[in-house]
Amino acid sequence: MRTPTGQRGFTLVELLVALALMALMAALSWRGLDGMTAAQKRLAQHADAVLTLQTGLAQWGADLDALAQQPNTPSIDWDGRALRLLRRGSQSGTEGLHVVAWSQRRVGDTLYWLRWQSPELTTRAALQTAWNQAARWGQNPSDEDRQQEVRITPVLGWQIFFYRGGAWTNPLSSADAAAGTAAAPEGAASAPGAAVGSLFGGLGGTVVKTPTAAPGNAMPDGVRLMLTLPADQAISGLLTRDWSRPGLGGAQ
Repeated sequence: MRTPTGQRGFTLVELLVALALMALMAALSWRGLDGMTAAQKRLAQHADAVLTLQTGLAQWGADLDALAQQPNTPSIDWDGRALRLLRRGSQSGTEGLHVVAWSQRRVGDTLYWLRWQSPELTTRAALQTAWNQAARWGQNPSDEDRQQEVRITPVLGWQIFFYRGGAWTNPLSSADAAAGTAAAPEGAASAPGAAVGSLFGGLGGTVVKTPTAAPGNAMPDGVRLMLTLPADQAISGLLTRDWSRPGLGGAQ
């Protein structure tokens, strides 16, 4: 009669090999999970960057759509560094005006596209002060000026063109501004964004329903924005955004 033999266990070498294989599989799995986490983080950063840029472009269009006019005060001005706008408030029909400025400036090692906005303006003196402050912000901002700015997106540069006299022109050209004044369509002052109503009516100002812009300060029929975005951004290269004055059928 044969006696059953005992069951044979793992040798020390076999156990060490099994442990080494398990450690290798765990390391490979961790690298895979780490790669997935990094990819998700990059995707989230790109999505945030795209959303921020879209929000900035939407605000750009909203500022231009809300352009307002006041006597002896330009509604839009480009000085080579900053684009200044006079716009209506967005909260209610009784809200005062705001001065808005767009520019670019280096913050640390990064060049940013920036937006600045004044508080609500209810007097002509406050309007003039804010208009001058916006120009200062675009050239040499103080710490107080910087508190009212918002960084939109990193850029390599930007350009502005006005559509006047049937062509895209340099906003700093006085000849182009004069041509734009001559080419302004009849009734343009009553287009959306032109009437201010009685925002300054009860504060010593004159109620103006359809003010006429002074020569050389005529509101352009269109504004072209050209942003050059860095290669390391979610959207890179040259981005062009055209805006046309409401009621004009669109700039070409």
